[in-house]
Amino acid sequence: MRIVVTGASGFIGRAVVERLASAEHRVLALVRAMPKAPLPHGVDVFETGDLASFADWPRALEGADGLVHSAAIAHRSVRDERLLDEVNIVVTENAARAAAAAKARFVFLSSVKVHGEETSARCFRARDGFAPQDAYARAKVAAERAIAGVPDLSSTVLRPPLVYGPGVKANFRALMSAVARGVPLPLASVDNRRSLLYVGNLADAITRCLESAQAGGRTYLVSDGTPLATPELCRALGNALGRPARLLPFPPSVLGWIPAARRLTRSLEVDDSAIRSELGWKRPFTFEQGLRATADWYLAQAR
Repeated sequence: MRIVVTGASGFIGRAVVERLASAEHRVLALVRAMPKAPLPHGVDVFETGDLASFADWPRALEGADGLVHSAAIAHRSVRDERLLDEVNIVVTENAARAAAAAKARFVFLSSVKVHGEETSARCFRARDGFAPQDAYARAKVAAERAIAGVPDLSSTVLRPPLVYGPGVKANFRALMSAVARGVPLPLASVDNRRSLLYVGNLADAITRCLESAQAGGRTYLVSDGTPLATPELCRALGNALGRPARLLPFPPSVLGWIPAARRLTRSLEVDDSAIRSELGWKRPFTFEQGLRATADWYLAQAR
């Protein structure tokens, strides 16, 4: 198949391009500008400039069988929500309409955050209602609704939890850095359950959705499988980094009042049984393998 990928030089987009190329699909990488790190051999590159003003979708999608839309503003504060809406909603709808016109399958990378920030009695399921808690999640909800309104579009929506892997940024990288530097963390008493997803597993799930006709019109949650408590994650990071995590006991109820620590005390668990049963998807990488690859990348960057 010929697959077009937006955000192809980003953290997730690059992994998707690599997975598709390894599966011998013909890939066209849409990038804002030529990436510093080269993409896999044989991948064609199309410079779009700012996607918000990109109008050459017909040429980019000529002969395409699928379009993976991973480009978005994420993991940074945006004071002007209009910019967030323009990139994460308007561009998504433009891409979806272009895919429909080209009769290409459309795979959209949304977020589990459309359901909320935490789970309590049970894990999130794809059929659960929307309960976004911030501007980013609200934009993802609006984007999903915009996609649903595009006529003649065969689409699949994926809602991943926190994604980690080589190139990861934001909170996961900050936690990894703290563990690597031996910073004492008051997390030993936290008892929660958080689903994670290695970027290589996400790229494989996206590829499976493109290759399966049954994925058309479906929405899936996807994860590595068994969720972890925050102390378990910290210890696993320490093992992968060769630097034991320094965890101290502290009341989680007090930590919950600290914005920077609140998410580390909450539970956020997803039920991804649908993509496993309907598409026969199995993660190609274990959590340990994904964490080792992430730690190796981090240590190489720190040299």
